[in-house]
Amino acid sequence: MIEKYILKWGHDMLQESIKKLVAYGIKTGLTPECERVYTTNLLLDLFGQDEFVDPEIDEKDLNLDDILADLLDEAVKLNLCEDSIVYKDLFDTKIMNCLMPRPAQVQERFNALYNESPEEATKYFYNLSCNSNYIRTTRVAKNKCWKTETPYGTLDITINLSKPEKDPKAIAAALKAKNSAYPKCQLCMENEGYAGRVDHPARENHRIIPITINDSKWGFQYSPYVYFNEHCIVFNGQHVPMKIEKATFKKLFDFVQLFPHYFLGSNADLPIVGGSILTHDHFQGGHYTFAMETAEVEKEFTVTGFEDVKCGIVNWPLSVIRLDGENPDRIIELADHILKAWRGYSDEAAFIFAETDGTPHNTITPIARRRGDLYEMDLTLRNNITTDERPLGVFHPKDKLHHIKKENIGLIEVMGLAVLPARLATEMEELKPFVVARDLDGIRANETLSKHADWVEEFLPKYDSIDDANVDQILKDEIGAVFCEVLEDAGVFKTTEEGREAFGRFIATL
Repeated sequence: MIEKYILKWGHDMLQESIKKLVAYGIKTGLTPECERVYTTNLLLDLFGQDEFVDPEIDEKDLNLDDILADLLDEAVKLNLCEDSIVYKDLFDTKIMNCLMPRPAQVQERFNALYNESPEEATKYFYNLSCNSNYIRTTRVAKNKCWKTETPYGTLDITINLSKPEKDPKAIAAALKAKNSAYPKCQLCMENEGYAGRVDHPARENHRIIPITINDSKWGFQYSPYVYFNEHCIVFNGQHVPMKIEKATFKKLFDFVQLFPHYFLGSNADLPIVGGSILTHDHFQGGHYTFAMETAEVEKEFTVTGFEDVKCGIVNWPLSVIRLDGENPDRIIELADHILKAWRGYSDEAAFIFAETDGTPHNTITPIARRRGDLYEMDLTLRNNITTDERPLGVFHPKDKLHHIKKENIGLIEVMGLAVLPARLATEMEELKPFVVARDLDGIRANETLSKHADWVEEFLPKYDSIDDANVDQILKDEIGAVFCEVLEDAGVFKTTEEGREAFGRFIATL
């Protein structure tokens, strides 16, 4: 009798959750009212149900996270998916796809809105991506974010807590899974609607807007784990490797002509300074103003033959040349000239070598944007040379900074947004009482925290008073200061008198 009651209660809960999800889809515009019955039937079929009792629900209580959690619990009970974060992520995209418009409908709506305004079109597409749970907004909200004032402007600091760790069950399954070359990577067009597997995320609720840049087919989508407002990814329709060349600059400007309210940039095309997937040509952009964009030009210069393009060295920890002009084609020509000059440039005094033993080291991280009627491009000079003493890269965070940031410095960080590892959230909480007590011996004796000891010893004398009320802010400020130093390490020409002289030597070659 009790078992029968439990089964009925579970059945009723499932019916209520299905009705709530359909109501959520209609409320958010994912699902039109005329498809209420159709969508309900799709969900009933997904859960193996052959009837619907149309239960009473409170349509004011339509929290997607709660609804999906209830549905996933029911799916586990029905043996439709494993009780594991990876398997639940695979299944919840199947659930959400029942609410989603078809790709052609999304494209049609986007294009209609684009004819009114590019901003309206991207606003619609971004909201669709959030409402469909393709952008995992609840997980993104877990990230710890703050701003830090530096001599170069206000840097954004993020401790990335949004991506869930795989559990042992999923890791074991991934090891046993048959290798698949479809899709070739997570940036391929073939991801749209893909059901996923334990070693590849599900994308059934994923939609792509096809665009044309540089007379070739590209895709426009958002990042599932956005780092900033409307963080988008623009990717080649073909699975071809990253390459910084003249065509790259044309693609970037073609995009910002299509979407003047967005910036677009590219990671570099070499390991260490690439900081990204180098096997698939792609860019990142969005509707956000980074500190790099607001950084001022500290010294202007002119390149002969390009007097119509305004050039300058940006006051930024990395080595950045800024180009401004009314004609994007002229900026593209000059950017290509600078790229070619930099590819072959060596300066032993600055420890810059174009190549060693036939391996190239120089490349560029470019960022394009509009400023009213002007077009603007920032060219960040990069070099990935390594030595026995600096095996991770000479222009890479030095060893003393690895306790905070060891990973490659990619496009997002180049522009002034730190993406720091999740471990720091726990480590900073554990570190606080030691910092308040100024207990360096305790930090050094702690296996997890000992890597932070020299850093804490270095900044403690700066503060006359440290207590529970200010220790959080102190740690945030000091982490921000470390990130600023990380960016300075990535600069090929240092922000010193000697470094600026070296920068000037390169400019003279143009």
